[in-house]
Amino acid sequence: MSYQMKTEEKLFSLNSEDLNACVSCGLCLPYCPTYRVTGDERMSPRGRISLMRMSEHTDFTPTSEWINSMDTCVQCRGCETACPSSVPFGDLISDTKKDLEKVRKLPIMVRSGLFVIARPSLLKVVTFFIASLQKVGLFKNSTYIPSGIPVFGNKFSTHFSSGSPTLFTGCVMNAWTPWVHKAALKTLKFFGVTSGVSGNKVGCCGALHEHSGLRRDFRKMAEKVIEMMPDSGPVLVNSAGCGAILKDYGTLLGTDEAKQFSERVFDIHEWLVINCQMPEKRIIKEKIIVQDPCHLRHVQNSHHYVRALLNPFVEIVELSDEGLCCGAGGVFSLAQNKLATEIRELKTDSLNAVFEEIGEARIVSANPGCVTHLEAKGFEMKHPLEVLVEHLSEADTQR
Repeated sequence: MSYQMKTEEKLFSLNSEDLNACVSCGLCLPYCPTYRVTGDERMSPRGRISLMRMSEHTDFTPTSEWINSMDTCVQCRGCETACPSSVPFGDLISDTKKDLEKVRKLPIMVRSGLFVIARPSLLKVVTFFIASLQKVGLFKNSTYIPSGIPVFGNKFSTHFSSGSPTLFTGCVMNAWTPWVHKAALKTLKFFGVTSGVSGNKVGCCGALHEHSGLRRDFRKMAEKVIEMMPDSGPVLVNSAGCGAILKDYGTLLGTDEAKQFSERVFDIHEWLVINCQMPEKRIIKEKIIVQDPCHLRHVQNSHHYVRALLNPFVEIVELSDEGLCCGAGGVFSLAQNKLATEIRELKTDSLNAVFEEIGEARIVSANPGCVTHLEAKGFEMKHPLEVLVEHLSEADTQR
């Protein structure tokens, strides 16, 4: 099957220099989750780039197989970390996803979900509906919907404090996992930091829309975020995916205003470690396994700050898979559930290897998608800040 959309203009506007930077060495292959589970070259960074090069011809017509190769990319960007030629694969796949909108539609479940999270009022209604169904036993152990969603959503209203940091609460996290934001605010209080909250008025950062190729929708949301947020002070983010996209507003929007905004964005662990004095190491009572979200490790390169923040309170246990993706990938677990489940088995093997050595332990991951995806497999998952606040004594909190 092929899509008959021939035109004098190229369907896909990819950067030729970026495409040619790949020398097909194959060093990326072990770090690509879709290649690892399929062994299919078309589902590897090297294979996808080879297929992307076909799109440079004006008479190129994408086949369903070509489209599937691009749609099955998790966009974890582990390949970028491994690449000796610094190929900007993230930019290439992002631009490809944008242009794919010309030849295919996203699955209806994905489109519906993206429609909802872009509208805070509608998200409140959907949250009430899902939380009510959870009360009677439905939507439990879902790979993309967390358990325990509060029926009446969150209680975080938008408030800012001039010049002070602002905690970016986003959309789904704001409605479905408000306990993570509560942990963030308690942590900031422990370090003597007063923080504002972005809340519902600011809403969604647009990360999932951009990753899905909906660049126009993303731009509207990004411009709203910049407009609604304070024009000074750090923007602190406790979701790896949100943090990565907020830091990239300047590049994606290309405006001076967006660039200035992005310069103020920090992962919350990153900002705390850089700007606050870490306490002395305590008597260790718990071992914690750290599972790095891809957008914290491979995109922001800020994963080591999680360890620095937790280190005084717990014993950090590392996985041996060098940050291999867990398979969540934003809406990937919804759009490509079979692949996402197979990729999760690779992470399960890594975790089980650690359990065999140290016994059962809790796992932390600084991204809600990773937490939910791995919880559905039966692992006890927490955000790093949730574990941290458990170890802060009452005296410490009031210091």
